[in-house]
Amino acid sequence: MKKTLKKLFILSTLTLTTSIISTTSYANDDVIIDKSRSRAIPINITLPSNNAKCTAQEKCPVAFINAGYGISHNEYTFASNVFNQRGYLTVAVAHELKTDPDLNREQPYLTTRVENWHRGVVTLKFLVNELASKYPTYDFTKLALFGHSNGGDISALYGSIYPNEVSTIITLDHRRMLIPRNKNIRVLTLRGSDYPADANVLLNDSELDKFPVKQILIEKSRHNDMYDGGQKWLVDRMSKNIEIFLGN
Repeated sequence: MKKTLKKLFILSTLTLTTSIISTTSYANDDVIIDKSRSRAIPINITLPSNNAKCTAQEKCPVAFINAGYGISHNEYTFASNVFNQRGYLTVAVAHELKTDPDLNREQPYLTTRVENWHRGVVTLKFLVNELASKYPTYDFTKLALFGHSNGGDISALYGSIYPNEVSTIITLDHRRMLIPRNKNIRVLTLRGSDYPADANVLLNDSELDKFPVKQILIEKSRHNDMYDGGQKWLVDRMSKNIEIFLGN
């Protein structure tokens, strides 16, 4: 696993070197163009309710919302609302474009899905560099990363490659990428009841004693329902868990 993450780090560094120095432009408020990859990235930015208090001297925090595969990046407003109420600027990112290859369904996923996760990490890093100058009263150096399913895998990988740039990770039933074992990154993962995570993705009891990770199983919840379109009781439960976690 360490060798895999090292390779991913090298790949990300090489690609990001090109992305960061390239000329970029804003197509509109909702799409950012990464010209180095000929990639139009749809995003949805929402400001916190107390945005007037955000200044260059006292910057407000930033959260990136990473959708599950096949679900719109705009289908996690329950999470964005909680972050906004806690003073975060949120950036919901569409990682999957029509021109992208389908998510690989073959095992082992740590190898076969590297391309998808790596592309997501590159996109997030690109957006961090782009948006930091556009929103100077927000702190893009200590991110909160939120992700459902495959979006959670992308979030976990980003936290493993760039641990010094991440303060918080919240995932909804991601199942493939290992949660970072890092004492400086607080993690909340809400677990669905219908599918298990792959080996070593979650922490064992001994690891839970060492790292600031909270793993909560939501009984009778389904993996595919953990978004705005899920049952009201489930959306309310996830919102409450996230609110409590961010408040501690």
